[in-house]
Amino acid sequence: MLPLNEDIAKLLSQFQSGESTAIELGQRILELAVATQGSVTPDTDRKRRCGYPEVIYGLGKSPDAIRKVTEVLFEANEEILVTRVSPEQVRTLSDWFDFHRWNHIGKTLRIGKQRAPVAPEEVCIPKDDPRPKSVCVAVVSAGTTDESVAVEAQETLAWMGVPTVLIQDVGVAGPYRLMSQVPLLQKMSAIVCVAGMEGALPSVLGGHVACPVIAVPTSVGYGANFAGLSALLSMLNCCASNVAVVNIDAGFKGGYMAGLIANGHASGKIR
Repeated sequence: MLPLNEDIAKLLSQFQSGESTAIELGQRILELAVATQGSVTPDTDRKRRCGYPEVIYGLGKSPDAIRKVTEVLFEANEEILVTRVSPEQVRTLSDWFDFHRWNHIGKTLRIGKQRAPVAPEEVCIPKDDPRPKSVCVAVVSAGTTDESVAVEAQETLAWMGVPTVLIQDVGVAGPYRLMSQVPLLQKMSAIVCVAGMEGALPSVLGGHVACPVIAVPTSVGYGANFAGLSALLSMLNCCASNVAVVNIDAGFKGGYMAGLIANGHASGKIR
């Protein structure tokens, strides 16, 4: 398959020579960006538009569907992230892809094209990278029962090439635990704050740092927690001005937003 820009150049040449109409030219260019594989249609143009390639949501998909999308995305990308994967899916996918990293806690599978994806603690800013070497995101969880969501966020950030620090079990029931981490947290580019129960941690954390805090409510809690709804509403009503909220248990979304902030994609300064 020719690189996309060469394909478009060929189509433009055909149009200029009168071999195709303007409508046919537009249709064929759109077809280049759509790679249909049976029941799945990978978004091969997403990295150009959004800075990162399509992420595969694994829940409910067959291993074969995940394989097909991954193989298409590999044409232009070195590493693919799959979220919400089961052990059964991983067992099958690991037979097809030699280079992979499965995090059973975060339910993520990162698949490498030519090399194994690195662990979050091994991610660093390369010397020739335009990003400041101080770029780092903290993933903070209120309790150990929030770990799966926090780890999903951390693996997402590793896939994005963002260094992270994971700080767990610093919920408001023991406020001194968070206070001991404040000096470190004040150095972060962004923070992902994961909490269930009443969802109070982002409010407290937001009042101690100058960076954006992405709050992720979890479904952890007793009956009146309503499977995370009470935590979500608490976070939405947070009075700390630097706190924004994503969906319940959405560790991927929280990590992705923090990664965009850390890498400067939100402002368009870094591409």
